[in-house]
Amino acid sequence: MINEQKKLNGWQAKPFIKQLVKRFPKAEIFLVGGAVRDILLNRETNDFDFVIRGVGKAELEKFLARQGKVNLVGKKFGVFKFKPKPANGNRKTQTAEEIDIALPRTEHSLHLSGAYRDFKINSSPKIKIEDDLSRRDFTINAMAWDVKNSRLLDPFAGQADLKKKIIRCVGEPKKRFAEDYSRMLRAIRFSCQLDFSLDAKTWREIKKSIKNLTKKNQAEQIVPYEVMAKELVKMVRPNPKKALTLLDQSGALKILMPELLPTKTCPQPKKWHTEGDVWTHTLLALEKLESKEFKKEFSLVPLTDEVIWGLIFHDSGKPETLVKADRLRFNGHDIASAKLFKKVAERLRLASTGLDIEVIEKIIAKHMLPTHERANMMKETTIERYFFNDNFPGRELMMLIFADIAATIPPSGKPDFGSYKNLQTRINKLKGKSKNKKILPQPILDGHDLIKAFKLKSSPLIGRLLSILREAQLTDKIKTKPQGLNLVKKILKKTNSGDN
Repeated sequence: MINEQKKLNGWQAKPFIKQLVKRFPKAEIFLVGGAVRDILLNRETNDFDFVIRGVGKAELEKFLARQGKVNLVGKKFGVFKFKPKPANGNRKTQTAEEIDIALPRTEHSLHLSGAYRDFKINSSPKIKIEDDLSRRDFTINAMAWDVKNSRLLDPFAGQADLKKKIIRCVGEPKKRFAEDYSRMLRAIRFSCQLDFSLDAKTWREIKKSIKNLTKKNQAEQIVPYEVMAKELVKMVRPNPKKALTLLDQSGALKILMPELLPTKTCPQPKKWHTEGDVWTHTLLALEKLESKEFKKEFSLVPLTDEVIWGLIFHDSGKPETLVKADRLRFNGHDIASAKLFKKVAERLRLASTGLDIEVIEKIIAKHMLPTHERANMMKETTIERYFFNDNFPGRELMMLIFADIAATIPPSGKPDFGSYKNLQTRINKLKGKSKNKKILPQPILDGHDLIKAFKLKSSPLIGRLLSILREAQLTDKIKTKPQGLNLVKKILKKTNSGDN
């Protein structure tokens, strides 16, 4: 607690806090919400929210304007975005992120409709900080640090819940969720981000009320899909296996991503998949993202949200492509899975979160590449197309393939990485032709060269010739422009296509 208290006490030394105390000696200054929670957990945070009691909105705005850059973003309830000036012109002392500064406020849900904006808000410098904290969602977010007096205000035992690693609603869960249905996803998100369990009463109410997530009011979503998408991406990022498990157990999966449910009863051939059905395989693949093997293989490459979401849906098309003949087959499941993901992404507005939907579609559609196009049979141009092309996410594809194979458990118990290693060998071999290991040499000839040299018309033939030339160049069969022209001359003569 010593380090945490130092961080909390550190705000007393901030120039704008000193000036605030000097200008308004009776003002009460509280650091609130997520910042207090994260500091007590010794987690990094750049999200700082303050509540200032005893100072009017107009006076506070004037003061902040003299101390730095300020914008009023919540006119109804007095929330300022504030960026302090650096002390004595020293930019090292400047706070990197904007700070939220607000007056104390209370909120009353007008109709308990679940709409996160359906609140009557009362903002006043006279409202007690305890009343302000009482409107918050979970106990771990309902603490305040009294900056002037260096003490923690914790009316709902949030610190005890931090120690017990529990997510618990402030007050009655039924009412708290009825005020804003998105809080149910928020609870799951915090459980995943902090690796906390959900309080039994809170969890029971989530399972009872989860059906309201997609409730509508006059054909309009009560909770916008963009809000739900944001929570989904945030919960999946730190612990995708736990996120999917909680979504399933709460009933949210059935409501938001029902396309994944058939994977729970979709069998797989035990010759390759002793781990179980498609759902079990998917959860195991997500778990493998945290394995030593995965982290070693991609130690220099950051794991992206796109890889995680690609894994979640990579086999989602298996149930619809399942054929039980001589053995279980899933022909075309990669393409079916990509289409299924696109459908879900569009419905949930996942692109609004910044997820690159096209990247995810591409890596799902090509995750069977090592099987469909065996590495030793691939052309150099195929390797180039997928792994040396800015328009294709080759790095993300390799991460998905690795995790997929790691979760494919044959009877021996040892995943077979042979196809992955062969593909990586081919990639590394081609990298040797590049000085910076990423960009390959420019093509020796282009379409204009061929049209000019052989008086060809624009046609598919040009593309075929360029592909042959590129393959020959990457396999060191040609190295100069004259050699390339000579090769084309031979091809045209052999195929009797010179007049085309």
